Amino acid sequence: MSAADAAAGRPRNAAMSKAKAVPGTVWISWIALALMTTSSVASLRPAPTMAVYGLAAIFLYLVPAIVFLLPTSLVAAELASGWEGGVYKWVSTGISKPMGFLAVWCQFAMTIFYYPTLLGFVASTLAYVINPALASSGVWTALVIMVCYWSGVFISSRGTKAVAGLASGGLIIGTLIPGAVLIFLGAVFLGQGNPSAAPMTVDNLLPQWAGLASLVLIVNNFLSYSGMEMNAVHVSSLKNPGRDYPKAIFLAMGLVLLIFILPALAISWIIPAEQLSLTAGVMQAFEAVFAAFSVSWLTPIVGIMLVAASLGGMLTWLAGPSKGLLLISREEGYLPPFLQKLNKNGIQQNLLVTQGVITSIIALGYALIPNVSSAYWIFSVITTQVYLIMYLLMFVAAIRLRRTHPDHPRGYRAPMLIGLAGMGFAASLAALLVGFIPPSQFGGGDPIVYLLIVAGGALGLGLLVPFLFYRFRKPSWKLPPESGPVPEGGVDGAADAGTTEPSSKPDSEGSGS
Repeated sequence: MSAADAAAGRPRNAAMSKAKAVPGTVWISWIALALMTTSSVASLRPAPTMAVYGLAAIFLYLVPAIVFLLPTSLVAAELASGWEGGVYKWVSTGISKPMGFLAVWCQFAMTIFYYPTLLGFVASTLAYVINPALASSGVWTALVIMVCYWSGVFISSRGTKAVAGLASGGLIIGTLIPGAVLIFLGAVFLGQGNPSAAPMTVDNLLPQWAGLASLVLIVNNFLSYSGMEMNAVHVSSLKNPGRDYPKAIFLAMGLVLLIFILPALAISWIIPAEQLSLTAGVMQAFEAVFAAFSVSWLTPIVGIMLVAASLGGMLTWLAGPSKGLLLISREEGYLPPFLQKLNKNGIQQNLLVTQGVITSIIALGYALIPNVSSAYWIFSVITTQVYLIMYLLMFVAAIRLRRTHPDHPRGYRAPMLIGLAGMGFAASLAALLVGFIPPSQFGGGDPIVYLLIVAGGALGLGLLVPFLFYRFRKPSWKLPPESGPVPEGGVDGAADAGTTEPSSKPDSEGSGS
């Protein structure tokens, strides 16, 4: 316990007592919070990336969990229990409002590259339902991305709340059931005497070192573990946050590691690393193992399950980060009025459409870059780097708030916060820098071109664009919440239609309300 912890002992207890006294409080158990956290993080999509490393995937999942997942979870819990309003409030209070805008912008901007990676996985998976040869087609991948994204925009713009429960259902349909089947059949496959495609000896527990380029794919795990700040808001719903939240986080970490590691190992048992596709690797493994057990008819069924879960996840994410950015921008005037307009359903349609145009242009990269896996990796690393900028700001804000507001009531105080935040900051910065190195697992392209693409995407979208918005903002861009939403006609004639309530998980991380 730090000196700041001891000095703030009475306010902390007062805050916790006050929380217990609030009428109508709905408490959740630490086990329930652990399961919620697991469902928001775990997925089969990253498995092929780590399956490339075989048994070393255990090490490469475990290290980022310790140096990034754990600090993120505990630091975000303290921030969420002390300051409402998500990452914008945390960073603007701890550092400055411009940095708060940068943080919430990065939460939004990372989705512009996230959708091409998520929907690239959908395209490759859907190919195994129609024709597996399409999985390596960049044109097919780009087409599926654009059709799926614009369909999602159409659905979201109607203001429907039907997608609210898709995330929890997606965990079961698209992760737990297929993952369990893959692990079980993979184990039986080995048990029948079939050789593992990747060596499973103790000597292979650590990745082979051939320079930083050989370990670059570990950056993908930082994206896999991101989003923990969303569930941090629930720390105040625990009866004893100081005791129960760490237990929930350690249980969630254990479950997440199992869900990430075991399917990756199962894939490495079945598909040789040199034949593995980063987008279609999951379906490659299912196709091979189902063929080995003469149940190939199950391949398209599993493909449909994975596609349905991924599309459900996209819909739950689609409106959230943009809604958070919109709420902040209307209050502070960070975006021009055109991007603040709402349609008749109270949805930020112009912002979604603008995002969609950029996403569609990026999706064409699949058709232009010869290797689908290379395109997928480039978009993944840019997504990660933009998101890591937000985490760097969050860790700095946490340290400053502990020092400048030591007596501010917090429902939960992270142990050794300065050390935790420092470790998280260092790990995030290292991952961001390593991402500029092209991975050795697939390549052949010019490293300078790779650097220019990644740097242009990550730094241009993550830093330059928000700087320009902030630099050229005008007082007329401000629209106080009480003045109502911006209708299709513009600021003049603003109607008192109100805004819809956030229904997707990302709102809890990015909204400024």
